[in-house]
Amino acid sequence: MRAILDVVLIVLQIYSWVVIAAVVLSWLIAFNIINMRNDFVAMIANAVYQLTEPLMGPIRRYMPNLGGLDLSPLVLLLGVFLIQRIIVYYIYPSVF
Repeated sequence: MRAILDVVLIVLQIYSWVVIAAVVLSWLIAFNIINMRNDFVAMIANAVYQLTEPLMGPIRRYMPNLGGLDLSPLVLLLGVFLIQRIIVYYIYPSVF
């Protein structure tokens, strides 16, 4: 059982890095530092979008409109960190 929890924690850690990469990538695209006409950049942006949008989309629907400020990645990261802490502090010690 601990092996399964370790795998879940690793997946959550990787997903948090993907969310951070999505934020940085969106900034780089918005400030026109990288160009979406490049096939490699478009492929990476599409992969990151497909990984993060299923969870950030519903969060965006419930968040208030703050203009150009998108706080859904922050809320998603807080949720991922909360799940990690629940697993580490409450579930992991009780599994033998």
